[in-house]
Amino acid sequence: MAKPDFPVTPAVRALRAAGIEFIPRPYDYVDRGGTARAAVALGVDHHAVVKTLVMESRDDGPRGRPLLVVMHGDREVSTRQLARLLGVKSIAPATEAGVEKWTGYVPGGVSPFGTRTPLPVYVEETVLALDRVWINGGKRGFLVEIAPSALTALLQAVPVRVGIGDAPA
Repeated sequence: MAKPDFPVTPAVRALRAAGIEFIPRPYDYVDRGGTARAAVALGVDHHAVVKTLVMESRDDGPRGRPLLVVMHGDREVSTRQLARLLGVKSIAPATEAGVEKWTGYVPGGVSPFGTRTPLPVYVEETVLALDRVWINGGKRGFLVEIAPSALTALLQAVPVRVGIGDAPA
């Protein structure tokens, strides 16, 4: 059996186990290049390259509860709006140590699929309206092209409106 020309990550295993069709999209990773660099490298619309953000919700204690937010690469998350929607005091990005502890992935290579700990997932609702999305496959420099419906089918992602920034016309 021939070795695949892409990494077999926990995300790939989770997608395969769930019968989710995906197309592997490796590219040359550039540190701090983000989704804009990935979109250029793959020749796709930056708006359709989505990022997986690890956040912590906080009420009163120093330890937060982890969650994932899937957002268009060309938009930001309003943590105030997300906190309001979830009924918590605040939402903040997780530390690098928290990202690795909860997901099993390194920053820059976080996929919502196959996380070490099952986490609640929130997805910008306009992501679900796209035909296809390119999302991290569990390794830096590796995206998978999927139908956005995989986010709700496999992850039970909750649609939210928390994006900041101009959406394409």
